[in-house]
Amino acid sequence: MKLPPPPVASAASKPRRTPRRSTKPASPAVTPPVQVASAEPAAPSPEQTAIGALSSGGDSNPKAQQDAADLIASIEKRLTALTSQKVDTEKAQISKIKNFQRQAQEALASGDAEGAKTLATKAKLLLDDLEK
Repeated sequence: MKLPPPPVASAASKPRRTPRRSTKPASPAVTPPVQVASAEPAAPSPEQTAIGALSSGGDSNPKAQQDAADLIASIEKRLTALTSQKVDTEKAQISKIKNFQRQAQEALASGDAEGAKTLATKAKLLLDDLEK
């Protein structure tokens, strides 16, 4: 008795590869149009009231700038003190922390001390969670 040849799956021989998505750098912030003052104050838009939204930064004082810089520096020290095992197991969380830290540094460099402090506080809270 002669057996038929074994079946061969042609599509199974080569694994499918999905193309990688390219990450584009964030576009620079667009300055909002200047509004003329009116008798009635307008309600803030959802973008303006969002947590972590950057403020105009025009009236930041040196103390607020120093506080934000100190917070950013303390986050950097804590990140470098993490064990390599912790870094390997928590890559996604550390990436988020570093992203908030980078955004905080950019906000501070642009003169937005309050925005920098808000972003640095987010990074600090994520780092606190990570170290538990």
